[in-house]
Amino acid sequence: MTTGASTPTYPARPRRSRVRTFLPLGIAAWLVLEIWLLTVVAGAASGFAVFLLLVAGFVLGSVVIKRAGRRAFQNLNEALQRGGAPSGSGSGGGNGLMMLGGLLLMIPGLLSDAVGLLLLIPPVQKAVGRYAERTFDRRIRAAAPGTLGDAFQQARMQRPDGKVVQGEVIVRDEPGGDTPRDQRPPLTR
Repeated sequence: MTTGASTPTYPARPRRSRVRTFLPLGIAAWLVLEIWLLTVVAGAASGFAVFLLLVAGFVLGSVVIKRAGRRAFQNLNEALQRGGAPSGSGSGGGNGLMMLGGLLLMIPGLLSDAVGLLLLIPPVQKAVGRYAERTFDRRIRAAAPGTLGDAFQQARMQRPDGKVVQGEVIVRDEPGGDTPRDQRPPLTR
């Protein structure tokens, strides 16, 4: 039965990104693959051997993370002693990827252990580092132009009807110096 009243129209829902759509599916598939691989290895060797592999991966991962963290802290200390910024090249360049490799070693699973061990190999670290740097640079160049100061000048005002209006804050320096107190807007309403 219709009453003649128009049905309310709701704005279309924004489209989900591909990452938000496929990331949960990828994680679920990865977990299933890890469990299946553990059962296959446990059937071929023994459950105790799989347990020892997982413990060894955890211990090795913690040692790698500790070592990479210590090296990064040492590089930071040396840079502060020199009075400059820490250098991204040289011995300190792969600390983040070494920490990621150690973390993957600590996660229970044989597939994550294999990827973690790959990240500990220096040529693989350099290749992944170059790829990540190129991707980061490409995304930065594709971002909207402007400076950091422009980003801080952006302001959002809330209207009474709930709509958000974007705008810019413009600060005008008047030649008379500071404005008198009675011309300033009140801090509270």
